[in-house]
Amino acid sequence: MLRNDLPPAAFFLVGAPEMTRFGVNTFGRVGARMAQLGLGVAAINGARALKARAPARTVPVPIPEGDADSKDHFITKNGVTFAGSHLIIDFWEAEGLEDKDRIEQAMIDAVEAAGATLLHIHLHTFTPSGGVSGGAVLAESHISVHTWPERGYAAFDIFMCGSTDTRKAFTVLKQAFAPKRVVLGEHKRGVL
Repeated sequence: MLRNDLPPAAFFLVGAPEMTRFGVNTFGRVGARMAQLGLGVAAINGARALKARAPARTVPVPIPEGDADSKDHFITKNGVTFAGSHLIIDFWEAEGLEDKDRIEQAMIDAVEAAGATLLHIHLHTFTPSGGVSGGAVLAESHISVHTWPERGYAAFDIFMCGSTDTRKAFTVLKQAFAPKRVVLGEHKRGVL
């Protein structure tokens, strides 16, 4: 949660069992010190603690049938209505991560496989590492990429709404870069 009314050093810890930085658990130290000071879970440098809220729950909301031109591209699957699927993808020991042309073609192929509409693509190569960062802007949202060829690592982000299929885009990217290890997370965005 972003709060503009708090001091610059304020932060909120919301449900994370632990936080690490450079392999060191910082949540335990910070959380323990805050508890000793009686500050609760959320305050540093004068920030106010948040009040407990009821847990979030998914409530299916019927979307009225209407004119195709006014469709908002939300989808309903298994009784849940949401804006779209958001994949967060980590590729490890992947190939071709410094090859800007290969990355661009893979993104174009992924857009096509998903049934999405490419509006614009921009990629930038960094020197001396050869890492590539950029994104494809879609009518249905985006695909972004950040590569670290020296580590064999790529971070992809695919978010699409409507009748597109993010899993098909994922399959294309996986085939294009042949990672030996994949970490995939999926999140439904805009759940009503």
